[in-house]
Amino acid sequence: MDEGCNKVVIIGGGAAGYFAAITAAEKKPNAQVLLFEAGDRVLRKVKISGGGRCNLTHHCYEPKELSSHYPRGSKELRGAFHHWQPRDTIEWFETRGVKTKVETDGRIFPASDNSQSVIDCLRTEAKNLGVSEHLRTRVTDLKQTNNQWELEINQSEKIIADQVCLALGSLRGTGMEKTLTALGHIISPLIPSLFAFNLPEHPMVELAGISVPHAQAKTLPNGKPQHGPLLITHRGLSGPCILRLSAWDAQELATCKYKFEVEINWLGDHSLEKIKEVVSQYRKKFAVAKVSTNPSKELPKRLWAHLVDHAKISKDTTWAHLSKKEEQKLVKALGTYRCKVSGKTTNKEEFVTCGGVSLKQVDFRTMESKLAPGLHFAGECIDYDGITGGFNFQGAWTTGRIAGLAIATDPS
Repeated sequence: MDEGCNKVVIIGGGAAGYFAAITAAEKKPNAQVLLFEAGDRVLRKVKISGGGRCNLTHHCYEPKELSSHYPRGSKELRGAFHHWQPRDTIEWFETRGVKTKVETDGRIFPASDNSQSVIDCLRTEAKNLGVSEHLRTRVTDLKQTNNQWELEINQSEKIIADQVCLALGSLRGTGMEKTLTALGHIISPLIPSLFAFNLPEHPMVELAGISVPHAQAKTLPNGKPQHGPLLITHRGLSGPCILRLSAWDAQELATCKYKFEVEINWLGDHSLEKIKEVVSQYRKKFAVAKVSTNPSKELPKRLWAHLVDHAKISKDTTWAHLSKKEEQKLVKALGTYRCKVSGKTTNKEEFVTCGGVSLKQVDFRTMESKLAPGLHFAGECIDYDGITGGFNFQGAWTTGRIAGLAIATDPS
């Protein structure tokens, strides 16, 4: 690691770091591009994403619509997506042999259903372009000196670089918060996003494993409703609906220390009036049948039985003998079911951190720091985050690409 010119250091061996390194090396072939990873493996989150299949991106190609899936950073990313969006990501991987497929919910995966094909593609491309990968290489200090950067490696060795890109993922535990603050950067609080809800007094523990394909949930009192599949687990609630809710309300839920109430509409976007109509139709259509015998095509049998019990309706009651008061309780159980949440469970493959380097201090046209020329950022270390569905990886590809291009076009 000599101190020659045109030396570029990418700190972080994740999706954003690799894309920044590959782009810089491709567009600036005379540069020496070094990729530093503090751990003993690169692309760890790529490996486990999507249950080991790697949810590369999402089938959403309009920048305005795409940016609406980011609870924080939506405005800044909208412009960035005009430069690199899911269509570009798909084309990039497919021209390098990684065919992709779109699932019904819009998520895009490699056709192989194997994240290793994505990892192999990135590492092969980086190697072919001369990117030098260094594992167990932690940057322990970073200082600007004479328009260059002095990096301290593993608290001992020091090197000089012309350009640096921080693509660390979450800043939590990296030791870089103090360094960035010393450079004048504001670090928004680092708190979890995309997590499941724990129910200490789990009312549905016997239903663990049941999934409802089209549910709606909101945190009380003022959360914005989120839709999607909802999964009942042995600990509480999970699935895309809950993960989205945790992302949008991440800051509020951290403030209340993850003790709050969640309200579930098991029939998705049906209003209470609509649910009342549905129940009335059941009453007419299944008059002699027991209410506890599931009439719904949308809900699992065991969940229906639980909701009937929750409404305190005897399992032997028929629709013809259902009282108006019991009907009201059933409508409420279906549309405004409430659970007390206390604590969260992080799904490793979904884990994302809300918070990071202030959006106002990063120029999203170049991903360069507005305070420190020659210092770029990419990925999760910036204060933006997306909901589940491939949006966080797209943010990584986009910011990594823009950072890499800016580094390559810098005259140094």
